[in-house]
Amino acid sequence: MPRQEKDVSLQLSALVVGSVMVATGGVAYAHHSFTVFDIQHPLELQGTVQEFKFTSPHSFIVLEVKAPDGTTMIWNLEGASPSTLVRDGWSNRSLKSGDEIKLSIDPLRSGAPGGAWIGQRVNFRDGRPVVCCVTDGF
Repeated sequence: MPRQEKDVSLQLSALVVGSVMVATGGVAYAHHSFTVFDIQHPLELQGTVQEFKFTSPHSFIVLEVKAPDGTTMIWNLEGASPSTLVRDGWSNRSLKSGDEIKLSIDPLRSGAPGGAWIGQRVNFRDGRPVVCCVTDGF
């Protein structure tokens, strides 16, 4: 292959790789944005765990919350990755369907029944922490 064709082929390859990086870079950045959560106005929720999803990239708690009028609403709550939770003492068996919990969340800005939870702010209804005796890693 003549040198000029090699240079054009190399430039074309660089252009394709660069375009792919630009096109997918926003997706990765958007995935890690937490601007959808209102961290200035945390909510305290109490309810019954319907499901605990200990999955990557984020864990989820599906929580049934009873309103004062007796109606129930399902809240979808996003948590940290399993690898982060494990460092804090969590496992895929930390919560099970039927567990009654109290937790503090950062609600969705949209007002939809959802939000973000942090492992250290989750307790069973009787006040016991879901995970006990978390160390700071030192």
